[in-house]
Amino acid sequence: MDDAAPKFSKDLQVLTKVRLNIFVLITTLFGFFLAAKGLGGMTDQWLLLLHTLIGTAAAAFGSAAFNQLMEIEDDARMQRTADRPLPSKRMGVMKAFAIGWGLAAFGCIHLAAKVNASAAILAAATIAIYVFVYTPMKKWHSTNTLVGAIPGAIPPMIGWVGAGGSWMDAGAWFLFALLFFWQLPHFVAISWLCREEYEEAGYQMWSNGDVSGLKTARLFNVFSIMMIALGVLGAFYGLYPHWVGIVHGVIVLVMMKPALTYGPEADRKTMRKAFFGTLLYLPIVLVGLAFTWS
Repeated sequence: MDDAAPKFSKDLQVLTKVRLNIFVLITTLFGFFLAAKGLGGMTDQWLLLLHTLIGTAAAAFGSAAFNQLMEIEDDARMQRTADRPLPSKRMGVMKAFAIGWGLAAFGCIHLAAKVNASAAILAAATIAIYVFVYTPMKKWHSTNTLVGAIPGAIPPMIGWVGAGGSWMDAGAWFLFALLFFWQLPHFVAISWLCREEYEEAGYQMWSNGDVSGLKTARLFNVFSIMMIALGVLGAFYGLYPHWVGIVHGVIVLVMMKPALTYGPEADRKTMRKAFFGTLLYLPIVLVGLAFTWS
């Protein structure tokens, strides 16, 4: 009986993907900070930031619960997800649905009431695309990775409009594009490293059938080149000095090195290096932009 509360707390964290959604909050915070910086700074904005993060967090946690509700059978087939609370039957479907619905609704309503309508609409769009388009599309077509990158790229826009910016601002769309293109090499590397499990679960991924990993390495490089082009475009629009665009390109090339040197045979060690390179890229670039954003 004494262990029930800690076990439920742990299952709740898994259901809502707390660790993954910390990333969502960081990018939301980043978008808020850059927009506030352009509008005169963070003075008297701290309470608004808190409400933006609370609403975004609740919406993200709710969408994660809905995602797992839709993938119970698939999660049960994969070793890395079989012990989640729903496939392991430690949590009932109705309880998970109530948690997901309550969090998602609270998040959108909180943003509408305490922040603004634009933030609430973007959060609702994130939930809708993630749950009703991306999740089922994983079984239909390999381009699901492109669709899945959309909800992952919206959080900095929520932060941007939360601080008083417009979703039509060039800065908001640059942040969206930055997160969108970053996710593509990041997830193609993950999908290849977990290829066998994804194939067994019936997911349609670009890595399916790519035993050698060469196709995945090429995709990694193509998407990375798009990231370099985006860095140049941001400098062209005056979002930061031109030298920042050059430095950004060098950082991406360093990230690409393992994929650029990828051999003709399956090499998990090299692909894992490429994956970790994407993890290092994002905090370096976000911190750099925080100091150089015009």
